[in-house]
Amino acid sequence: MAFRFLPEEVDFFDLFDKQVRHAVDAADHFRDIVSKGILDEQSTQKMRDIEHLGDEVAHEIIDRLNKTFITPFDREDIHSLTKELDDIIDMLNTIVNRMRVYKLTGVDKNLVQFASVINESVHAVERAVNCLRSTKCSGDLHTSCVEINRLENVGDSMRDTVLAELFETSKDAINVIKWKEIYQDAETVLDVCEDVAHVVESIIVKQA
Repeated sequence: MAFRFLPEEVDFFDLFDKQVRHAVDAADHFRDIVSKGILDEQSTQKMRDIEHLGDEVAHEIIDRLNKTFITPFDREDIHSLTKELDDIIDMLNTIVNRMRVYKLTGVDKNLVQFASVINESVHAVERAVNCLRSTKCSGDLHTSCVEINRLENVGDSMRDTVLAELFETSKDAINVIKWKEIYQDAETVLDVCEDVAHVVESIIVKQA
């Protein structure tokens, strides 16, 4: 019987690419749900399934990290990047679940706009994460991080605008509470995307 004295080499870049792809799937599905205004059991379950797949990759990364001696960059950064990418998927799943519980149906123009910005930001996150494996991609990586930061600022402005509109026009206090939470959670997704950009930028600075 042969024994392995050295641990099997782990391609963390492949795992991160896989994890961020699930984040993109979640953002795409969220935009689809919001734009159609239909939140049934099938669409809710699909988001849960994406969230479950994301969790599986996150757990695999952490498990491999605990068993690997040599990593492509700092262990703390691997852990942070894994957590932040997982948080993007978790937040989108949370929003969809809350909309289902709150029985928020129909197309809301403000949430459609948020979903579009979130989709742009998560796709930029994917480009940034995909670029980690190659120094030749540093220009594209920097551009993606700048775009993520810009979209987070857009989200801040949108949140303030839609909340002001909500408080001014809605006469239903319960409705205000529901939508206020949804809009704030949507903006939080953009905050998490920016957190990913910060982790990625930190990795690049350390590797320079």
